[in-house]
Amino acid sequence: MPELPEVETVRRGLEPVMTGAVIARAQVNRPDLRWPLPENMADRLTGQRVLGLRRRSKYILCDLDGGETLLIHLGMSGRMLISGAQVGAFAHPHPAPEKHDHVVLDMEGGARITFNDARRFGAMDLAATSGVDAHKWLAGLGPEPLGNAFSEDHLIERFRGRKMPVKSALLDQKIVAGLGNIYVCETLFRAGIHPARQAGAISERRVRSMVPIIRQVLEEAIAAGGSSLKDFRQADGELGYFQHNFDVYGREGMTCKTTGCEAEIRRIVQSGRSSFYCPTCQR
Repeated sequence: MPELPEVETVRRGLEPVMTGAVIARAQVNRPDLRWPLPENMADRLTGQRVLGLRRRSKYILCDLDGGETLLIHLGMSGRMLISGAQVGAFAHPHPAPEKHDHVVLDMEGGARITFNDARRFGAMDLAATSGVDAHKWLAGLGPEPLGNAFSEDHLIERFRGRKMPVKSALLDQKIVAGLGNIYVCETLFRAGIHPARQAGAISERRVRSMVPIIRQVLEEAIAAGGSSLKDFRQADGELGYFQHNFDVYGREGMTCKTTGCEAEIRRIVQSGRSSFYCPTCQR
């Protein structure tokens, strides 16, 4: 599942092609993805000018001049591909249609945005822009980890008294929005905190230290273009490269990267997800 850095990378890739442009023609090739697509979706998108693209948690929000916002979730294998336009150093001609091209947006000027999703775990919806924050996908989400509302005091307050593992607490989207398994593993390694530690048992000093580490990990991943795990690609077709910088994720049995530490990275399963950690560096 793409995490915050992957979604932000895709948003940034789409922005120069979509923002300010009119959707000349929208083509919707099936009635549903993970959930049913909105009624008359093609008609509601066609002719709309894109006012801007933003991200909330792991969702891309495309604000339209008609007063609606298109919400996009990439799911496990969803890809937003650009063709017919120059994006950075890359220009891709329109490819032949593929079986899993479920939504196609032809923009004025010749660019095409194709949502391809082989597993159909992605999702799209349309909602009034004025009330989009109350949409069922967004309501109740915690603050953005790169935003001002995510603070040391916020994390201390939300951890206080909680007996759940810190790994689970950081994955709770009501505590902080957008964090996923990969970057929580990396954050806990840098913070020196074992993933099974109870959130409420961690000292305030150590909880405070996690906030800048979370931001640093995410910013580094975004700068590197996200992580290419299985199906993820950037909008211009390029791979992300942050996976080459992982300290613990996916490195079970390998030696810890910390200078002087000879411990092997271990893996445990928490709530059905793999947690990678160093038994020496993380307590």
